[in-house]
Amino acid sequence: MDIWNWTRRGALAASAAALLAGAATLGAAPAIAQTPPGVLIVGQIAEPKSLDPAAVTAVNDFRILVNLYEGLVQYSPGTLEVAPALATDWTISDDGTVYTFTLRDGVTFHDGTPFNAEAVKFNFDRMLDESHPFHDTGPFPLAFFFSAVETVEAVDELTVKFTLSEPYAPFLSNLAYPTGLIVSPSAVEASGADFGRAPVGTGPFKFAEWRSNEAVVIERNPDYWGDPAGTEAVVFRPITDANTRVAEMLAGGIDLMVEVPPVALSQFQGDDFTLAEQAGPHLWFLILNAKEGPFADKRVRQAANYAINKEALVNDVLEGTAEVAAGPTPPAFAWAHDEELEPYPYDPEKAKELLAEAGAEGATLTFYVTEGGSGMLDPVPMGTAIQADLAAVGFDVKIETYEWNTFLGEVNPGLEGKADMAEMAWMTNDPDTLPFLALRTDAWPDEGGFNSGYYSNPEVDALLEKARVSTDQAERADLYRQMQRIVQDDAPWVFVANWKQNAVTSSRVENFALEPSFLLMLKDVAKN
Repeated sequence: MDIWNWTRRGALAASAAALLAGAATLGAAPAIAQTPPGVLIVGQIAEPKSLDPAAVTAVNDFRILVNLYEGLVQYSPGTLEVAPALATDWTISDDGTVYTFTLRDGVTFHDGTPFNAEAVKFNFDRMLDESHPFHDTGPFPLAFFFSAVETVEAVDELTVKFTLSEPYAPFLSNLAYPTGLIVSPSAVEASGADFGRAPVGTGPFKFAEWRSNEAVVIERNPDYWGDPAGTEAVVFRPITDANTRVAEMLAGGIDLMVEVPPVALSQFQGDDFTLAEQAGPHLWFLILNAKEGPFADKRVRQAANYAINKEALVNDVLEGTAEVAAGPTPPAFAWAHDEELEPYPYDPEKAKELLAEAGAEGATLTFYVTEGGSGMLDPVPMGTAIQADLAAVGFDVKIETYEWNTFLGEVNPGLEGKADMAEMAWMTNDPDTLPFLALRTDAWPDEGGFNSGYYSNPEVDALLEKARVSTDQAERADLYRQMQRIVQDDAPWVFVANWKQNAVTSSRVENFALEPSFLLMLKDVAKN
């Protein structure tokens, strides 16, 4: 089967979409194009940045990677609980600083080299040791996840020991996150800095080809240690325009579409499609530049939170597919979320009072908006509505719009000297992850973190440092709730929405389910 010939038939799908619109007007049922049996065509929101799990941060990329690679552990289906993967079991020392993993026997990488303890050690040394010969194949933007690791030791062929500098509660959860996926050392040595274009893992699919801005193709791994994948191949097509993705899905040009625009959900109610929804730990927010400009004043940051009608955004723009957010911790982390924390109400008069008090009436703002990206929730319509709400209280807002990877290249290095605010969304695995990587003083961009707005509060820093080393979940929960109250008041972000993710599949697709992790696990999916 020539998969690539199929991917070039986008024009046919677009024509079918136009026919579909006309048929709908006439009340007739359109014909649906047929994608090849046994090949799953996935409509992605953007071109991947890299296929090296150590080098990326976007869920858009992770959705491909988790089908090519595996970690020592994984999330159990339907949960964020940790389960065995390349490790069959593990022990933790009484003081919480030594984790010893027993590895699965008989596993090989896609290049035929063995998976063993030395391969695990190579992966983490490559990420954490600046003197490692292949450390420069990074960057390693989420190395923070494993900053507590002091040493990794290959005890024997199938035993690996991690020694931490101190107890670190999220360690196992972070190992299950895509940053913990294990790559082939031999492939890294062969490809060097180009490994992200020639990935090699142990997963149920292996890499076939990547044609930039056209498709990434992965094929069933015939030597997989577990049950074989349910499809012959998966084609990930980057279709950055949401309307075009919808048209392709309706026309039959793709079999699976993630992040369906809320306004399009009603178009997939027939027997030809199946809609899936799944709540997860998601936060859509606006980063505010707390270092310089109008938002260096807490009162102006609070004014922005009061000025934006988040209920209208959720109900009108997002069609009720999200809830208004309160603070930095998603309610999906029920044990750590502060249920007593209320969202900022829509109060434009209060916003005007705060602006007058701060002497910031008429402040000019540069606002970075993306065309689309991981969990970004109709970012252009959202950005336009936010611009209007801020203008209504006296701000003069200029929007600059970027493609997703370009957007990340502007925002992640920090907003200093460039912008006053930027859209952002995070889908996380632990209540530690987002605040630790994006709210601490030591997570400012020049320190390697994602605190792009340069927020700093020593009390927040201390609470987060204490929470991540506590092995008592009740204590951790109390510390996180204290942190949430302070951050909500400091308002380094505008807390907008917690999203319920969605996807649509054609009726030919079987065994598909969304995961709370927001990852796209396709091994068991079949297609007739």
